[in-house]
Amino acid sequence: MFDSLSSKLQNAFKNLRGLVKISESNVSDSLREVRLALLEADVNFKVARDFIEKVKVQAVGQEVIQSIQPGQQIVKIIHDELVKLLGSENAGLQLSGNPACILMVGLHGSGKTTSSGKLARLLHKQGRSPLLVAADVYRPAAMDQLETLGKQLDLPVFLKRGETDVLKIAREALDFARTQNRNTLIFDTAGRLQIDEVLVQELVHLRDLIKPQEILLVLDSATGQEAVNVATHFDQALNITGSILTRLDGDARGGAALSLKSVTGKPIKFAGVGEKLADFEAFHPERMASRILGMGDVVSLVERAAESVDMEEAQRLEERMKRGQFTLQDFLDQLRQMKKLGSLESLIGMLPGGAEAVKGTDLTKQEKEFRQMEGMICGMTPKERDHPEILNARRRQRIAKGSGVSVTQLNTMLNKFYEMQQMMKKMGKFQKMLSRMGGPKGGGRPF
Repeated sequence: MFDSLSSKLQNAFKNLRGLVKISESNVSDSLREVRLALLEADVNFKVARDFIEKVKVQAVGQEVIQSIQPGQQIVKIIHDELVKLLGSENAGLQLSGNPACILMVGLHGSGKTTSSGKLARLLHKQGRSPLLVAADVYRPAAMDQLETLGKQLDLPVFLKRGETDVLKIAREALDFARTQNRNTLIFDTAGRLQIDEVLVQELVHLRDLIKPQEILLVLDSATGQEAVNVATHFDQALNITGSILTRLDGDARGGAALSLKSVTGKPIKFAGVGEKLADFEAFHPERMASRILGMGDVVSLVERAAESVDMEEAQRLEERMKRGQFTLQDFLDQLRQMKKLGSLESLIGMLPGGAEAVKGTDLTKQEKEFRQMEGMICGMTPKERDHPEILNARRRQRIAKGSGVSVTQLNTMLNKFYEMQQMMKKMGKFQKMLSRMGGPKGGGRPF
């Protein structure tokens, strides 16, 4: 996420942190690199210019705190200004009425349908009763895609195949929501070009009919500052309430995220950070600024762990570890719990300095090894997982062939498991000894 921008800013900060005295000349020289990093990230040039001016004014006009190095103080100013640029604080949805309506709008291919499904999942987890409404009558597969997402989420989808009148669909959807006690309608509308005035006017008529509490513009973050032009046009036509940035997990340069709030005045409310329906999170400016500056985002990591990890399963694994009963099935469960947290790259990126620490490391290779481990264990029978000591040469050949690896790779995985198993047994004995001595009984809970 914003790897290129983050890397360039880190290089600029090396010079800033080395400053022993703050003056207008050396601050200007150091901030020039920051400005170039922003422009290369496709940040709107006016936004980049104003940002640097604000930082410079604060840096030169502020007294240096004795306990903090001058360079570090400037980095703190940049962080605070970056938070303001991104929107200061998380802007949640303002939903009222029964039913409440959310209008999803945007260009072709920006990810509206998928974002509609992700948003419905999030609202359902928050206790609301969402209804997905297929209001895209132009793209042939749009209704099918939304219906598939609804089945995956076990949520209702209102659609009228063959109907081309969007306003008629909206009226019937509202009546359906009232009879089925669905308190939140999410309208997935057709993608359009910002210059397609006929389709934009159709959105205006739909807005006037359903009177949505939220009009969310879905934008592909890879479009850079062009997203600002798109947002400005849609805002002028519809008066949007906020935006959703998709594909933030890709090689996004960051221009859209850093320019949107400043130019349009409308907050970024959510971010799509992956292809799965669970890869969707509220946009927190302070956390995002910390990620961009390489300071990590431990709060989001903890929240993701709390949502993804089955605490009962974690408790069961902890007890088995204490008793020294850690099996290959438990190892498989651990691997699957880790997968729920997301990719290694996204997890490490949330740790302070994580991206820099693993620079040059092939994380894709590490994830491939995890998948191979999972495949090897899945190739075993339940008895073999609980009693790996019965894995003779013939069984190992069968498992290796079935999981697409060599016997040597299987043996390496088993050796790692045996080492882990021995470590768990030692930990269990140590905790029992502490318990008899009246010491702490708790252990580290696994993921």
